[in-house]
Amino acid sequence: MRREVFTEDHEEFRSLARDFINKRVVPEYPVWEKAGQMPREIFAELGSLGLLGIAIPEEFGGAGLRDYRYNVILQEEAARALVTLSTVRTQLDVILPYFLEYANEEQRTRWFPGLAKGTLLSAIAMTEPGTGSDLAGVKTNAVREGDDYVLNGAKTFITGGLLADLVIVLARTSTDPDNRRGGLSLLVVENGMPGFERGRVLDKMGCKVQDTVELSFDDVRVPVKNLLGEEGKAFGYLGRNLAQERIAVAVGSVAQARAAVATTIDYVKERKAFGTPVSSFQNTKFELAAMSAEIEAGQAMLDRAVLDLVDDELSGSDAARVKLFCTEMQARVVDRCLQLFGGYGYMAEYPIARLYTDARVARIYAGTSEVMKVIIAKSLGL
Repeated sequence: MRREVFTEDHEEFRSLARDFINKRVVPEYPVWEKAGQMPREIFAELGSLGLLGIAIPEEFGGAGLRDYRYNVILQEEAARALVTLSTVRTQLDVILPYFLEYANEEQRTRWFPGLAKGTLLSAIAMTEPGTGSDLAGVKTNAVREGDDYVLNGAKTFITGGLLADLVIVLARTSTDPDNRRGGLSLLVVENGMPGFERGRVLDKMGCKVQDTVELSFDDVRVPVKNLLGEEGKAFGYLGRNLAQERIAVAVGSVAQARAAVATTIDYVKERKAFGTPVSSFQNTKFELAAMSAEIEAGQAMLDRAVLDLVDDELSGSDAARVKLFCTEMQARVVDRCLQLFGGYGYMAEYPIARLYTDARVARIYAGTSEVMKVIIAKSLGL
């Protein structure tokens, strides 16, 4: 169906992204999957092409365009090529907005040029063992001593934490018995600070090219100048970017579902059963037709949300609706596509197997499907 989201400038950016992904990502992707991470030089190459600094102000080496549609294009082009840029997506969609919104001028001068160039990699550390989605219950704490905060605690499921030079850490800097959400702050821990350790790299079911690690902080002295935003205001900050974070997951879900159908169509045209191409069977046609309709419904819903996000008009409940529908749709589509591959769909050498395992986390991170339903129900007055 016709889309009305992108301009000519966006399509030029799409051509640049597509060319880079085809030439630099696709040929090396199996190696990265086995290594469990993207190499640092890829970030620098993305930075040199201007693909990482779109939203960063021009004076720091970026393009100064606060337009989320460029992020959408990167995800769509990666999915089209049957790869992902998971860690890049996390940096652009989840982490960079905190720097853009809350970094002061001194911090911008220190960090923005490297973020734009891809020479400074970032991660955000919120989740802790045992807390899950309950961010108000974090135990990591930071006590101010003079010009430093002394940081102690542990974080888990940290995307990009293995290579990160800057880690935004959610920590409790004060306690209010009457307000669990108060007293939380964001501290930027830099690589090499004594007491900051990276733990084991977690062995995930999917998203193999995305490094996910445990982090620990043992009396890490974080300078007060590395406080992002105001002390004690972090819980409010976290809520402000959740809509974009959830839309980013939905973008990946729709794009990967579309890619799953495309690769399945190619496969069923070639595969024969009982001497006949599988594509000629009525069941195959009906399944793919139904999936196509679901994808277009999700795309229309998502495109409307993207435009609302660009205009700063997207509500939290609408972001939840989009994430819920698109991620659940992705699960249905990829599962049905894998079924059409038969036994070969279960083989790791076929991209559909990776699309299947990668898809499972979409209904969990950035808020589970159950949390999305709670948010939507509240908006209905329930």
